[in-house]
Amino acid sequence: MAKSKKHKDSKLWAFLGVFLTLVGFLLVLLLRKDDEYAMYYGKLGLVLFLGWVILAVIAVVPIIGWIINVLGSIVLLILWIVAWIAALSGEKKRLPVLSDLADKINL
Repeated sequence: MAKSKKHKDSKLWAFLGVFLTLVGFLLVLLLRKDDEYAMYYGKLGLVLFLGWVILAVIAVVPIIGWIINVLGSIVLLILWIVAWIAALSGEKKRLPVLSDLADKINL
């Protein structure tokens, strides 16, 4: 029973880590740093946040920047929703590009 509760807690923290992006990452980092599953998805949330920041900077460039921003935002939105589902699944699922970048974050 205790293991099941811990597993549910990990899934909840993993979901919050990816759903709240930067804030979720900070919450997981401060409160659940030893939880490998929650940290994995917290790092994904951080990478998603950084992706949106980069797209916002690119959007400053007229026309081509706007196009890249729209297309990139659609891709990040889809990956964000897929990450929610993956976090609630209870398994560490690899997401294209995001997982590789998240793995490079060492804390």
